[in-house]
Amino acid sequence: MFLKDIDISRHIVQTYMDKLLQSLELDVALVGAGPANLVAGYFLGSAGLRAAIFESKLAPGGGMWGGGMMFNEIVVQEDALEVVEALDISIKEKGDGYFTMDSVEATSTIISRCLKAGTKVFNLVKATDVLFRDQNGSPRVCGLVLSWSPVENLGLHVDPLGIEAKFVIDGTGHPAEICHIVARKMEVKLRTKTGGVVGEMPLWAEKGEEFTVENTGEVFPGLYVVGMAANNAFGGPRMGPIFGGMLLSGRKAAEELARKIRG
Repeated sequence: MFLKDIDISRHIVQTYMDKLLQSLELDVALVGAGPANLVAGYFLGSAGLRAAIFESKLAPGGGMWGGGMMFNEIVVQEDALEVVEALDISIKEKGDGYFTMDSVEATSTIISRCLKAGTKVFNLVKATDVLFRDQNGSPRVCGLVLSWSPVENLGLHVDPLGIEAKFVIDGTGHPAEICHIVARKMEVKLRTKTGGVVGEMPLWAEKGEEFTVENTGEVFPGLYVVGMAANNAFGGPRMGPIFGGMLLSGRKAAEELARKIRG
């Protein structure tokens, strides 16, 4: 078979542009491709909703790849097994409600299942701001402002692009970047005890796991938080290399949003 370099380039550009154009108007725009957002993307796509994840780094997966201190195994508790089984990830039972997963298999499987469910992932794309509009006299998040990550890292003065979404999910992990942007730039109060991003507490796995799921939800009209972004926004403990709460957080957000969007 004769291959033309120009045809290779053309197919890449055309296919990517088609994918991007289909993502300018979304049901849900997710920021950060960590495990909570990838699981949310899987369940949103499975529910037939139009969703896309925007990840600033090269590789999706967040901190799940590295396991605990670069031992590429992670722990998941019994409460989250239903999600693990839905994603078809291999597990090893350790007793007393503890299970382990190979972090590389778990991360790659979640990414694959998310994409196969129909949710698109755009890596090397940075969400630098949000779109907002007045709704009955009150501001509401209704989309994202996007730029290439290398453009932002180099500090180049290049205008970004905007996309619309019925809801935005902040899944940026420990930084809770979108929550910070909304609180600072819109001069509004989040639904937290301080009205801003409270900041995460030191490690306490049991409480952190509970807190992650409990505080997954709408932190400002149109803006949801999942995973460690929920802990940071609401002031909960971090939990280390146990990921059941992350998986349950993603599923909870997706199920709530599916109900809201479908009315």
